[in-house]
Amino acid sequence: MLTIGAVKAAAPQARAYKLFDGGGLYLFVAPTGHKSWRLKYRWAGREKLIVLGSFPGMPLPAARALREEARARIAAGVDPARSGVDDQGETFEAIARSWHCHQQLRWSTGHAADVLASFERDVFPALGRRPIGAIGAPELLALVRAVENRGCLESAGRLRQRLSAVFGFAIAQGKVSADPAAQLGRAMAGGKLATPHPALLTIAGCRQLLAACDQLDVDAAVLGASRLLALTAVRLDAVRGMDWTEVTDLDRNAPLWRVPQARMKLSRAKKAEDRFAHLVPLSPPAAELLRAARQRSRGTGLVFPGRVPGQPIGAGTLRALYVRAGYAGQHVPHGWRASFSTILNEDLGEGWSAAIDAALAHSAKDKVEAAYNRAERLDRRRSLMERWGDLLCG
Repeated sequence: MLTIGAVKAAAPQARAYKLFDGGGLYLFVAPTGHKSWRLKYRWAGREKLIVLGSFPGMPLPAARALREEARARIAAGVDPARSGVDDQGETFEAIARSWHCHQQLRWSTGHAADVLASFERDVFPALGRRPIGAIGAPELLALVRAVENRGCLESAGRLRQRLSAVFGFAIAQGKVSADPAAQLGRAMAGGKLATPHPALLTIAGCRQLLAACDQLDVDAAVLGASRLLALTAVRLDAVRGMDWTEVTDLDRNAPLWRVPQARMKLSRAKKAEDRFAHLVPLSPPAAELLRAARQRSRGTGLVFPGRVPGQPIGAGTLRALYVRAGYAGQHVPHGWRASFSTILNEDLGEGWSAAIDAALAHSAKDKVEAAYNRAERLDRRRSLMERWGDLLCG
């Protein structure tokens, strides 16, 4: 597979040449220096070629997304080279797969898989081969009601939104003129209210939980992971995969943990860019905990290894720890984020809300603000973490 660096570094030569990425996608480099993305594929037993776009106007991730879209169209029985904008006979599955590929860079890998699975399970068997322009609201309502009848009200609501998004995608391309899924909500049961994660919302309760865990006969790595999760309020996967290479200045005045973007809850496109890594200032109690863990692990590999060498502690280990401590239904690992936000907002007031959101790696609600304001406010966040450490361990 190609890398972004290799694509940028591809220099013109006396003769045109190709750099292959896989799945038929390659970069064509002309003697003039012009670079273009091309895709080879087979259709009806013949090899065909389409030009996807030019580099750098079309970056590598976008070219890969178009390759996957083309492969999805082939799987749905549609030639990727077809471009008739008034093609009302194009199947729903072909359009839905194209929409899914178009969206993938905005989603995490897990979410993209969930979306596609819901279509393959609940939509494609009934409507996948139907021309998208011939599908009406009653047929779509029957699909979402079938999901409701399984008792999955929230899933039915999400499916309706996804169906509407597919039709919106088709409208933008001139393939249909209306969205028959737009008004389905008027005839649906409606989802249940979301249930928040159980969380302790007083500092006394948080301290009591940590003390109860300390009384249990538990591996030191599990106790350490639980306490660091409480002190940093990051997501569980960040702590489970924590590696010593991510920690800097542990023996100095400003220790810092850089959580790689790959372990953050981000879209696939953001997971590929270093600037979306999350910086966590370590409070004195957190630094002290890590120094003790460093002595056990000799400062290499995983900070909190599980029972299997080279593997992290299990995904359900901390939840089970809290159940053993007597807090079943009262607190879960993800609950530390609610504890952190609720208690600190009450303790420090509204002036600290932005720093609290930044510490939790919450995206700014204002998209323009999110794009232009990249200030890390590390000093303010360090003060915030030190205050939280004092409250939790003081």
